[in-house]
Amino acid sequence: MKSFFLFTCLVLCHLSFCQKTITGNIVGITDGDTVKLLTKDSTLIKVRVANIDCPERKQPFSKRAKQFTSDAIFGKEVKLEYLKKDRYGRSVGHVIYNDNLNLGKELLKNGLAWHYIKYSQDTIYQGLEYKARKEKIGLWQDQNALPPWDWRDKKRNNKK
Repeated sequence: MKSFFLFTCLVLCHLSFCQKTITGNIVGITDGDTVKLLTKDSTLIKVRVANIDCPERKQPFSKRAKQFTSDAIFGKEVKLEYLKKDRYGRSVGHVIYNDNLNLGKELLKNGLAWHYIKYSQDTIYQGLEYKARKEKIGLWQDQNALPPWDWRDKKRNNKK
């Protein structure tokens, strides 16, 4: 009984830590899916938007994705629903703005990102990408749109 209680407490503590919400202002836009958040205590956090991948620099629609993100959140207070750190030390999470808009979902709706299925099995995100594809919104106007992960692999392989 004691071990079950201890296990339950540990799981709940872990879940509450993983679902931490951080509030701050967006002070920088690196690209469509990476931004800089400044908290009230002046901590600068590099944030990677969860579940999506926007076009890389030099890929079609990269500038549009960055501009969309800038127009949506630059200089605004947002909530980061923190999920984890990635291998580059960025905080990965959901960026919520204008009370209830999710930046990742808005980028997908506007055809400016792919659902990053390698890291997310979220059917809502997949549905948003599918709808944008079907309606040929944004980058889906190009029937040969190359996902950023394939573009990065191709670029790496060309360097060898």
